[in-house]
Amino acid sequence: MADQFSRTRLLLGSGGLERLKAARVAVFGLGGVGSYVVEALCRSGVGTLDIIDDDRIALTNLNRLLYATLENVGQPKTEVVKARIASICPNTVVNAHACFYLPETADRFDFSQYDYVADAIDTVSGKLQLVMQAHEANVPIISSMGAGNKLDPSAFEVADISKTSVCPLARVMRRELRKRGVEHLKVVYSKEPPLTPLDPEPEPDAAHAKRQTPGSCAFVPSVAGLIMAGEIIRDLCGISRTNQ
Repeated sequence: MADQFSRTRLLLGSGGLERLKAARVAVFGLGGVGSYVVEALCRSGVGTLDIIDDDRIALTNLNRLLYATLENVGQPKTEVVKARIASICPNTVVNAHACFYLPETADRFDFSQYDYVADAIDTVSGKLQLVMQAHEANVPIISSMGAGNKLDPSAFEVADISKTSVCPLARVMRRELRKRGVEHLKVVYSKEPPLTPLDPEPEPDAAHAKRQTPGSCAFVPSVAGLIMAGEIIRDLCGISRTNQ
């Protein structure tokens, strides 16, 4: 009998779908990358999703966030995403955390509950803390590197952090993780050199007044997010590329 996962079952099998249904995945960051990670995991049948972000939808989010519309500008991202998941797969358990993940808030999260962690946040201190906390809990994690100021979605690759090049964020992460004794981390990154934004505007958030707002578009962060979700699904189902 056909159901909403019938087409997915043809590729992953009933066993794969059962593993996804039993899995709990935490997605940190619900921006241009994270929104697509969550969507793909939900539509693939992951049973429990933890979504973490303390931001509200802004008008400038409409160009790239999957769930952003004029009607929900100003609403908390976690609430909008939770409602969207319920409209797609109401059996999915959603744990919404209206919180920015930083070293100062890390103790709010018990990583031993997660089967996988998706890092889609954009602060280096938070990304480093995420990786360290996941490693301490022996939980697999995949991190998104820089997706801003880029226009070539075909340039993304999946690699170990030790094998990355060109990407400035990957370079910083690689160096800082080595200082902490971490040599390996699965990442999605691009070798496309970052572009210089045209007519740069000041960051509207006073807390980031010294930081130049990165340019972004609909078709680059979305690809990074879908690649991340695909890697998570493959790993949870035990599907290696050599099996294809």
